[in-house]
Amino acid sequence: MRTFSRTFVLVLSMVSLGALPLAAQSKVRIIQTNSAGDNVHIIDPATNKVVGEIKDIEAGHGAGASPDGTRIYVTNEAESTLDFVDAKTLKVLTRVPLTAHPNNMAVSKDGKYVFVGIIQEPGGVDVIDTATQKKLKNVPTKGTIHNVYVTPDGKYAVAGSIGGKSINVIDAKTLETAWAMEMDLGVRPMTFNTNPDGSTKWIFVQITNFNGFAVVDFATRKEINRIKNPDLPPGKSIVTAGSDPSHGLAVTSDGKTLVVCSRINNYLYSYSLPDLKYIGGAELGGKGAGWVTLTPDGKTAYVANPVTNDVSVVDIASMKETSRIKVGYVPKRNATVMLQ
Repeated sequence: MRTFSRTFVLVLSMVSLGALPLAAQSKVRIIQTNSAGDNVHIIDPATNKVVGEIKDIEAGHGAGASPDGTRIYVTNEAESTLDFVDAKTLKVLTRVPLTAHPNNMAVSKDGKYVFVGIIQEPGGVDVIDTATQKKLKNVPTKGTIHNVYVTPDGKYAVAGSIGGKSINVIDAKTLETAWAMEMDLGVRPMTFNTNPDGSTKWIFVQITNFNGFAVVDFATRKEINRIKNPDLPPGKSIVTAGSDPSHGLAVTSDGKTLVVCSRINNYLYSYSLPDLKYIGGAELGGKGAGWVTLTPDGKTAYVANPVTNDVSVVDIASMKETSRIKVGYVPKRNATVMLQ
């Protein structure tokens, strides 16, 4: 009887742990789109090597993945589609037609929707149902949309318009506009930090022709600060290629550090949170500093360099570039995902 009991417990334990091998197979990956190419690169941050390539997506813009790690999503500028990709085979499964030409995108926390920013008139945010693989609706916005994000708590999709100079906040459940806010300059990349309860505290907003970022209080819907990135040290020259002085920013997972790309200075800068004190800057060997994504532990940044067709790897503790990874032509957006 004792032997039977031990065997039963062992078998029961094995059954209860049956889901673990699948989770254990999940791997951190950096997805890097190439805006002037027809491929997307997959980088392993453990080795800083390209370990996969998605082909046949011309002018890929934004990228993300399903929460279960089985699907990759890429906005396809050439076809004006959202492309569904199998995460294991890296083959395009389907292309979902969009309202018009897209820019960036974001995946809802529950994986039900992909929110796609439409940069061409009529603009708005397309909501793609991931189960049916069809466009559910287009949420109107004030101006066409460059980038769209999901807040850390998953409650809202936040879309920025360059031409409309606006931040558009969409309720992720009702898929209706919750509120909108006008800025004095065009809205470009954004990121967020949170309150102790996980709700959104501030939006960090990069704006047209400003080498730095604005800080918007999410609750009051008001700009409360504007921070200029440091000037270049004597003897250093600006990078003239590219459209925006500062493009790309992210908050570390512990909520203590904000990193900000300066395309014109060719630096990645860091600021402490919540006091927004300047910490330091990493001068980049690659050129263009067009976007940044972080590893889940917040220790490493990956900066896309559209001028030199590579990705800079930056150690955030020391603010030093430690490596550069060759990718495709004119890499811009990148994203950190967990894939099966």
